[in-house]
Amino acid sequence: MSKLPKAHKFIDLSDYGRPVARVISTALKDTKYTPVDVTIWFIISGLIAVACILNGYYWFAAFFLIFKSILDAADGELARIKETPSYTGRYLDSVADIILNAIIFLSLWYITDANIWYTILAFLGIQLQGTLYNYYYVILRNRFNGDTTSRVFEDKTPIALKGEKQKNVNVLFGIYKVLYGGFDKTIYFLDQSASKGKVLPKWLMTAISTFGLGFQLLIIAIMLVAGLKEFIIPFFIGYSVMIFIFIAIRKLL
Repeated sequence: MSKLPKAHKFIDLSDYGRPVARVISTALKDTKYTPVDVTIWFIISGLIAVACILNGYYWFAAFFLIFKSILDAADGELARIKETPSYTGRYLDSVADIILNAIIFLSLWYITDANIWYTILAFLGIQLQGTLYNYYYVILRNRFNGDTTSRVFEDKTPIALKGEKQKNVNVLFGIYKVLYGGFDKTIYFLDQSASKGKVLPKWLMTAISTFGLGFQLLIIAIMLVAGLKEFIIPFFIGYSVMIFIFIAIRKLL
C-alpha cells in the first residue's frame, strides 16, 4: 500500500530502499514482528554505523547507514501491510531519526576535527531540509487521501489508534514536539501558505526529495567511502541554501 495514490506519485530520490523494504515487510507480514520492532532494528543499524565511523570502517558504515534507511522504510511498509497504523510508531520513528542524526554528526565532528559550531549548523541544516521535504510531502498525502498518520500541523496530541496506548502516544508526542517543534515552526514561518497553494509538480517534489533522510544518509555514505569525510559537514551547510530556493520556486508556481 503506497503513501500516495498512483496518479500523484513522484520519483522520490530519498526512497531508494523502498523495493527492499517491501520485500522485508512482506516477509514479516505473517510473523509476530511489529513495525516498532523494525524501528528498533533501524536504531541498532544506525548505532552500528556510528561505531564503524568512529573506528574508520567506512565501507561498513556506508552499508549500515543505507540498511538503516531501508529499515526506516520497512517499518511503515509493515504497518500498512498489517493494517496497523499507529502514532506510537510514527513518533518513535521520528524521535529515533533526529537522535541518530545528532549522533552521526557528532561522530563526523570527532573523526574530522571540524569546528563544533559548523557541525551544529550542519545538523540544524539537515533537520530543516528534512522538515521542508516532509512538510510538502505530508500536504500532498493529506490532499489526495494518501497515508494520513503524519499531519501537516503537529500541534495537538492525537487520539491513540486501535491497538496502541494513549499514554505512549502522549509521551512520544511530547518528545517529538520538543525535538521537532522549532524546525516545524521555522519552515511554517518561511512558507505559511503551502497547504493552500497549488499542487507541487512532480519534478519539484523529486528535487526536494534530495532533502529526505534516505538521500542525506546516502550522500554521507558515498562521501565516507570516497575519502571525502572532511567535506560532509561543509556540504550540508552549503546545501541548506536550497531550502530558500525551493520555497521561492514553490511560491512562484
